[in-house]
Amino acid sequence: MNHKEISLPRKLTNQLLHLAQLSPDTEVCGLIGADSTGMPASCYPVENSAATPQTRFLLDASQQIEAMRQIREKGETLFAIYHSHPHTPAQPSATDIQEASYPDALHLIISLNTKGVLEMRGFKIAGDSAEEVELNLIEA
Repeated sequence: MNHKEISLPRKLTNQLLHLAQLSPDTEVCGLIGADSTGMPASCYPVENSAATPQTRFLLDASQQIEAMRQIREKGETLFAIYHSHPHTPAQPSATDIQEASYPDALHLIISLNTKGVLEMRGFKIAGDSAEEVELNLIEA
């Protein structure tokens, strides 16, 4: 999957930005499922069980398993893993790159760091490198 540009429904994007805003001091995280056409369709928030959720995210294992089950049951595929950066830009940290375990999934990072303007960027992370993917918001 070598997409340089990825379409995201505006409604889903707004949902992610809203989730990040609800938790301005800790990183939110979760999964996004895509429908049979490959279009991102559903958001599955997962609790952040990192010891320092202000600066790290760790998908809660049991909730992640449950979210994956729901994705399968709906006939969806894992499209992306999202998390927020409350105080840093929307780019993967060394830890994000090191701990990325789904090379096919897009990594969406939402930053609350830009005064009043939420920023969301997408990356494909493989090995020890992260390649930015252009996000194209569409009305779906």
